[in-house]
Amino acid sequence: MLADWRSAPVDPKVRATLGFLEKLTLAPADVRPVDLEPVRAAGVSDEGVEDAIQVCVLFNIYDRLADSLSFYLPGPDGYAASGRSLLRRGYQL
Repeated sequence: MLADWRSAPVDPKVRATLGFLEKLTLAPADVRPVDLEPVRAAGVSDEGVEDAIQVCVLFNIYDRLADSLSFYLPGPDGYAASGRSLLRRGYQL
């Protein structure tokens, strides 16, 4: 998943949502309603889309704050532990 989310063996809902969130993160001014069509076609609910956007926005804020204020960030082991936790709990889609 970390190496390439596009080819990772993940649920189609997750893959479609990640594609949308990538555009939202890298080119927010270019996001249009049509960009949600693949997400909805994959079966993601409006509530799931809202949750994903909120998580994305918060992570983007945290990343910018961390960069600006030199926050302590965990190493690879800390991120791996967080990833395992998310795999167990998951996100609502």
